[in-house]
Amino acid sequence: MGKQILLIDDDALLRRSLAFNLQQAGYETRTAANAEDGLASADQQKPDLVLLDINLPGMDGLDALKKLHNQMQIPVIMLTARRRELDEVLGLELGADDYVTKPFDFNVLLAHVKAVLRRSQFRELSTNLSSEIVETGNLRIDPDAHTAIFRGRELELSPREFELLFTLARSAGQVLSTDEILNRVWGAEFVGQPQVVYVHIRWLREKLEDNPNRPQRILTIRGVGYKYQPEDLL
Repeated sequence: MGKQILLIDDDALLRRSLAFNLQQAGYETRTAANAEDGLASADQQKPDLVLLDINLPGMDGLDALKKLHNQMQIPVIMLTARRRELDEVLGLELGADDYVTKPFDFNVLLAHVKAVLRRSQFRELSTNLSSEIVETGNLRIDPDAHTAIFRGRELELSPREFELLFTLARSAGQVLSTDEILNRVWGAEFVGQPQVVYVHIRWLREKLEDNPNRPQRILTIRGVGYKYQPEDLL
């Protein structure tokens, strides 16, 4: 059975043509014209991947993204038309696995679909193989429970923030290059896009550091990368 893809877009012509092409490429495809119907469809039968337009009638695409990725743990590729939206997806990145700007060539979209599905499968395998609890200083991360406790307080982290912190904490005291972080957390296709790491490092510092502008735990090693410095080594 082929991978199942859910397409949520209010453009009827795009839905029909894209669904047809995806089916021709070997994917089982369902469609929805708005976020509410798409979420109901995903809840009823979980797809392997969602293609989600940002501009939707009713519920906004970014609100739908939170539910699909954070609550349902479904990989999402955002379909975006404007630069402002692209900045929002890349900068705030509420959990999107990738993005494609409209108008797009189908073969380009197909390459993104294959890459995200491959990363998702690899991430599931990595999670199964790397489920040990990490304790370093005052930080305790339990990947099975998906919890990160810092100084006795549970951190509120997006899935990507959690993966980034887990990756840094597992190698506490060691420097990881930006490309190594990208490869481990986002996938090889993101290597060469350091701005993604910069944004998430800043977000983690806001949640971990006493003064995010003078970090003591998530350190930048200029020209090399980043490392997590446990408090007991400060």
